[in-house]
Amino acid sequence: MLDYQFIWNSFNSLHSANTTQVFLNNCYKTIGVEDPEKKSYQNCYPFIYYLEHGQNYYQLALQSPLSIKPVLLFYGMIQLLKACLLTVDPQYPESTSVLAHGVTTRKRKKQSYEFLSDEVKVQKNGLFTHFSQQMFHMKHLEGEKYTMVDLLKRLPELENLFFLHSGSKVSVPIGASSETLLKVPIEIIDSYHMTANRFIDFFVETLATKVEPQNDGNNDTDFLSFKLSNNKVLTPLTCSPLHFHLYEKKYYLPKEREQYSTFHEVMVHYLLLYNLSMISRYETEWWSELLHSYSTNDYPFIRQFLEITTDKVPYLLYLFLQEKIDINMV
Repeated sequence: MLDYQFIWNSFNSLHSANTTQVFLNNCYKTIGVEDPEKKSYQNCYPFIYYLEHGQNYYQLALQSPLSIKPVLLFYGMIQLLKACLLTVDPQYPESTSVLAHGVTTRKRKKQSYEFLSDEVKVQKNGLFTHFSQQMFHMKHLEGEKYTMVDLLKRLPELENLFFLHSGSKVSVPIGASSETLLKVPIEIIDSYHMTANRFIDFFVETLATKVEPQNDGNNDTDFLSFKLSNNKVLTPLTCSPLHFHLYEKKYYLPKEREQYSTFHEVMVHYLLLYNLSMISRYETEWWSELLHSYSTNDYPFIRQFLEITTDKVPYLLYLFLQEKIDINMV
């Protein structure tokens, strides 16, 4: 895995009450908060503590055995989320209702339980629904259920593992993060049950960033090409509903229409880590057998996910804060 020490160094640069107060004050002015200076003074130390506490969890997770890693990563993520929330919600936590996790798991059957088939259900109140709405403008999630395998399919870093176990791809690369051209393989359109013209309209309408269909003159019948408007490039925070591969620096298009949604990847990691942390804490027998028996497909997916999320969640939340800094500290 790559060394993302620069992320923690960036967080460390905010370990200054004066700098953080100015940063939060500017954030609050931008979103029209009443008395932004007062709120920024109140929140600058909690902001620093959340970042510091989150970093401590992640550092411990790097040194910990796999058996307790989900717990450390989940609570490390929560601390970083709280810091991010303070940039958009100066009242956080305004009530005790947002302190709960905001997710529940179904009762497990001791026999023949499989993690990939397990699911989580979103509650009305709690941290999950709160940060989803405040940070990513995702509403009306109460009661929604998500299976672990569907969540894992949203992580292109697991593409090779899915192919190894199922013999089929769940997503395909369509462009690099440094490029302004996206090339969608014609073959994928069949899985969307659309004609080429209908897919072009659909893709242009649903992508968060504006794109324009291209006829590059090469008569390439294997791809549909789209150029990002004004020569802009996608970012991992604005690529939805595409998926960003952290290590390849490429954007992937899911093959399944159900996976093509604005469900932000930070939310995916939260739900997966929540469930794994609950299993680690309360399903000790099943968890220990999984880690020592290698008897199901669950193990390689869980292990590889934990390696990915260790890098990717801090990276995505670093980008979230960096975007705020770029806007509010110029």
